[in-house]
Amino acid sequence: MSYIIYADEFHEVLGPNPTFGEIPGVPAHEGPVYVRGEDALYFTSVPQTTNVPAFGDRNVFIGRLDVAAGTVTTFRPTSNMANGMTLDREGRLVICEQGTLATPARIARLDLGSGETTNVVDNWFGLPFNSPNDVVVKSDGTIWFTDPNYGALQGFRPPSINGTFVYRYDPAAGLSSVVCDSFNKPNGLAFSPDESILYINDSAAIQGPGTYDAQRPHHIYAFDVLDGSHLGPARMFAVIVPGIPDGLKCDTEGRVYSSSFTGVQVFDARGRILGEILAPNVANFCFGGAENDTLFMMCDTGIRTAKIGARGSS
Repeated sequence: MSYIIYADEFHEVLGPNPTFGEIPGVPAHEGPVYVRGEDALYFTSVPQTTNVPAFGDRNVFIGRLDVAAGTVTTFRPTSNMANGMTLDREGRLVICEQGTLATPARIARLDLGSGETTNVVDNWFGLPFNSPNDVVVKSDGTIWFTDPNYGALQGFRPPSINGTFVYRYDPAAGLSSVVCDSFNKPNGLAFSPDESILYINDSAAIQGPGTYDAQRPHHIYAFDVLDGSHLGPARMFAVIVPGIPDGLKCDTEGRVYSSSFTGVQVFDARGRILGEILAPNVANFCFGGAENDTLFMMCDTGIRTAKIGARGSS
């Protein structure tokens, strides 16, 4: 694995001695979450995306990587088409379940100790979600998630009757609200370290399996977070080439990391690209390790790692 340097600040990202590795033969695609107490990485597998109505949950599982041993096991053989995942403030997995033709899409919570899964939210004022894609939990416990309609386009969800919105769910009040309605395919999202900015990307250049239209969005937008619960006007942050943005993270210095077709691109807080860690086919990624300074990159046929100088903000 190698990298490209566009600005001197990228040396600070890499640190004096970056190291790279790979766990081959792992169908890891989405949802990476590092659990420090277990030194383990949880992820969701590669979906066998076809437009065949029989496409169902059996095609996606939740896997677990024992980081120290380098061994991978199936944690959940069925997952209701799980996609993005994160941890809540109690250390439970919060999961974007995209649903199937027979089961509803929802945000679910999984207790890693007991293995019990519970429903968090599965509708907005009675309207079903499309296929929730990515999720973050704010420090106040609210859950923010994106809901594109890829499930319908890929044939494993019914036609959409709801917008492709970005939501905020407040568990204390039991209420969901739309915080943004301007996206075609809202995908990854991440808060800045102080939670004053929410970054959200639009992956609309891909409308379904095997498609790519560069005239459609492949952009990252930044929003000021107002009163901790609303978003200000969108402003363009960066355009991702080649490919689309998918996974999205910030480090402790406020730099923004995005996946692309060639690797993980790194931007400063002004949207200036600093460099890229090359990891072809990376879809999503996360920070982890004892010092939160290791990137775990899901590359469909393997998990690539990069231990660098920067540390993830969460």
